[in-house]
Amino acid sequence: MSDLPLDRRAFFSQGLRRMLGKAVDVVQARVVAGRYVRPPGALPEPAFLAACTRCGECDRVCPVHAIHVLGTEHGLAAGTPALDVNHTACVMCTEMPCAAVCPTDALDVPEDGWLGVRMAVIAIDEERCIAHRDISCGVCARVCPVGEAALALDPRGRPVLGAACTGCGTCISACVTSPSSIAARAIGAYQ
Repeated sequence: MSDLPLDRRAFFSQGLRRMLGKAVDVVQARVVAGRYVRPPGALPEPAFLAACTRCGECDRVCPVHAIHVLGTEHGLAAGTPALDVNHTACVMCTEMPCAAVCPTDALDVPEDGWLGVRMAVIAIDEERCIAHRDISCGVCARVCPVGEAALALDPRGRPVLGAACTGCGTCISACVTSPSSIAARAIGAYQ
């Protein structure tokens, strides 16, 4: 870097960069990470909120109506798409129509498809799960659209979550206990 004094344009452009950087930090601090489960292919939350035009196209094309638009009570996130996989599972459509229809890059079909998608964190309540009481079940593992890499049964027939779990919620809906022994939370949310 030169020791020459800054010209007027450089002075203001450096000042603007610093100010915008601080503004991004403030907005990012106000955005609650891990509050919402976003559709597949979503950008990280701050970038998602900036890129989403709130057009609702992803909601309209979801074949199972798993996507809903957040209301005005959600502040900066109002009008953006979210999932509640504890109530309606994402069926993991092959073409990801929700991401494909997005007019911006807020949602984008990943090059590797579903392979790297993580929408939510799934947890099994071992106290409620009947397989953990040595009652044969395994329904959750049988319905998992990803397969054993996401949800398998151990030698005793108890469900074990794997690294490939997308957080789609299919296992939650299929669980035979009421309420379900399986639950989801947003990525980054506190337990």
